[in-house]
Amino acid sequence: MSDSRFFSLLQTSAAPLLADGAMGTMLHARGIPFDRCFDELNLSNPAAVADIHRAYIEAGAQIILTNTFGANRYKLAKHGLEERVAEINRAGVELARRAVAASFKEVLIGGDVGPLGVRLAPFGRVQPEQARAAFGEQIAALAEAGADFILIETMSDLYEVEAAVQAARQTCDLPVVASVTFTRDDRTLLGDSPEKVARRLVEFGADVIGVNCSGGPAQLLRLLRQMRAAAPTARLWVKPNAGWPEQVGGRIMYPADADYFGNYALAFCEAGASVIGGCCGTTPQHIAAMRAALDTATQGCGVQVLETSEVFEASGVPAVEPPSTLARKLSEGKFVISVEMDPPRGLSTHKLIAGASLLAEAGADVIDVADSPMARMRMSAWAVCEVIQRQVGIETVLHFPTRGRNLLRVQGDLLAAHALGLRNIFVVMGDPTAIGDYPEAMDNYDLVPSGLIKLIKQGFNVGVDHAGTSIGQPTNFFVGAALNLSAQDVEAEIKNLRRKLRAGADFFLTQPVYEPEKARAFLDHYAAQHGPLDKPVLVGVLPLVSARHANFLHHEVPGVVIPEEVRRQMEAAGEDGPRLGVELAVRLIEAVRPWAQGVYLMPQFSRYDLVAEIVEAVK
Repeated sequence: MSDSRFFSLLQTSAAPLLADGAMGTMLHARGIPFDRCFDELNLSNPAAVADIHRAYIEAGAQIILTNTFGANRYKLAKHGLEERVAEINRAGVELARRAVAASFKEVLIGGDVGPLGVRLAPFGRVQPEQARAAFGEQIAALAEAGADFILIETMSDLYEVEAAVQAARQTCDLPVVASVTFTRDDRTLLGDSPEKVARRLVEFGADVIGVNCSGGPAQLLRLLRQMRAAAPTARLWVKPNAGWPEQVGGRIMYPADADYFGNYALAFCEAGASVIGGCCGTTPQHIAAMRAALDTATQGCGVQVLETSEVFEASGVPAVEPPSTLARKLSEGKFVISVEMDPPRGLSTHKLIAGASLLAEAGADVIDVADSPMARMRMSAWAVCEVIQRQVGIETVLHFPTRGRNLLRVQGDLLAAHALGLRNIFVVMGDPTAIGDYPEAMDNYDLVPSGLIKLIKQGFNVGVDHAGTSIGQPTNFFVGAALNLSAQDVEAEIKNLRRKLRAGADFFLTQPVYEPEKARAFLDHYAAQHGPLDKPVLVGVLPLVSARHANFLHHEVPGVVIPEEVRRQMEAAGEDGPRLGVELAVRLIEAVRPWAQGVYLMPQFSRYDLVAEIVEAVK
């Protein structure tokens, strides 16, 4: 293997070798749907594949990968092509070879091998020997057709990587590259860290190890450095996506442009990469920008691209993911509009999604999802948050009551919420079961809100549970707490506020406010004693819909005080009460805007249309 062209170029090149970019997203950009078998295009539409190879070679790529990422027996079977594994893989190499020959350049061909698309034991039913046979069938065809090396890429299961590397060693004598993909939290889908991945890939016998796909260049630079620290003598391969994909107008879009990739080419070089390139969303323009950056680095790769997470790494604190969108907007001083939604009482989420979509289109920044409001049985708030984030694309705040949860369940629920992608948590005591559907239900709790805030901010967010045991990696929760700006006992409320601040609360949502001047007076009183409150406050706004509604809230809901003048106006409005409620809410929001960091709108009777009007009016 030492005399292979791949090793020869690695040893003699002063800069990293430059590989190509995406194949699948380039084919999709040419009008080929994602449900089509891209690998079969080697036979039915070879011109489309060859054109992409030529474009990358012209952009300056020294390595191109065959269009065979999914050309294994398991994935091809989904298209009825399982008996054409060898034919499709041989055609993939042949197309790449013709493109290289026509360029008159020295370009290497990597035989591309992706995941099987099935789970291996112990997480699935496919046994290691079955996986090795499937990988071996594909790799044999690639090697026999003339690939210069075998690339095993976009893997998330170390058992599968091991099977693939073993199959390559048993099948051919070509160099082997093994590359893994990671999730947003810098772990594989099965929870393995980059350090563990690097050590295991070396143990498996891969000649080059690396990372591809995942997020954009910033994340992969961070991962690459961690892998290098764990395996300092290994050759490293890195091919990032053009950022995290977003769906815009029915199309999948990637935000990172070519110039951004050019800047990171030197950073990857500085981090010790032997091969760099692009993955999903990258184009020949991205590769050309990286080529230009490498060609101008006559004095070496001494360029540093500093990212926030590197500050944590340098101080010995584990790197964490970026802050939530809500946290970022509040830190930037933006006036945030949050809207509360109740989970459905049954299985259907159609009305929920319709309401959330309306609010998102109107301009709401975040949707708050209450958990069993009024102690009524409803769908799990975690599930509702996940459905809204996935189907509507707007961030949520999960209301997390301590009532009814013991210490074991609290911590398990937090892990579940984080696993579902929820990052904003609003900690409350919760409504007593005595007022709800099941008054005889358990009402116990092990933690008050300030205790739960402390558990999250000083425990989970630094990587340990209540007992001090590691949870594997830190969570990244942005934690809110309740605040009553109209409290009858101001000193008691301030004392409670201080406890929540000491515990680590990041922001506050208030009870509904109808007298903004009195709410401001509470904050002034606090500032006189302790200095200005340095955490964002989102003022509660509950739009009124009728005089009866206003009287009920004033007389029967603790903590809500509606001035007599407002109740009189609602009485006079009659059937126009909902319209007046919108106008009053807009006026209130404008009154608190100078001193609040946002508002927390609470729709009544599922009147999301009225709240959407308010959002549009104040945006």
